Amino acid sequence: KQEVKIIRSLILGEMERGQSQLQGLCFITRLHRNELIPSESMAKLRQKNARAVRMAEEQRAPQHLYMDVAVNYSKALPLSMHIHNICAEARDAIYTREADAKHWMEKGLDGSMFEILPQASEVTDVERCRLSADRWKPCVCHYSLCIEWYPCLLKYCKTRDDVGKISSYKCGIKSCHRCSQYDYYVPQKQLCLWDEEP
Repeated sequence: KQEVKIIRSLILGEMERGQSQLQGLCFITRLHRNELIPSESMAKLRQKNARAVRMAEEQRAPQHLYMDVAVNYSKALPLSMHIHNICAEARDAIYTREADAKHWMEKGLDGSMFEILPQASEVTDVERCRLSADRWKPCVCHYSLCIEWYPCLLKYCKTRDDVGKISSYKCGIKSCHRCSQYDYYVPQKQLCLWDEEP
């Protein structure tokens, strides 16, 4: 109802480098109507061979998102009731975009759950974490992930009746693949150790 999409990533920490056992990230963006098929349609359309490993039929263009707003975990319930469960391991690492936050506030949500993060262009000493030598300095972290398979469109098949009239009907689910790249501010590079030069 709120047009919210939540992507969660859990990253195993490197204990020998002072990280916790598990680091969670949540990226919350506006869900546009054409991104996923309705859940009612998914419930009605059963896939044959449910255990089969499937390949996506459509490769969607990669997206690069600058997540310039932090979301307060304790105040996020009005945005989505799922945030408390999905983002529990990422309480201090929930991000969105300013444009999406403005959209939700225009729909009546309280803006106190959003905090605009420092921009790399505004703070001269903030650099990309990949280039930073100091683990305790703030930097702009980069994180990439791919969703290999998700239901994105309904498939329509055509049928011809006795008099030759052609009509279409829902006959399946089309799957898509998409990669996303997220950039966001972190108060110290220690929270972004995967973003290092190889």
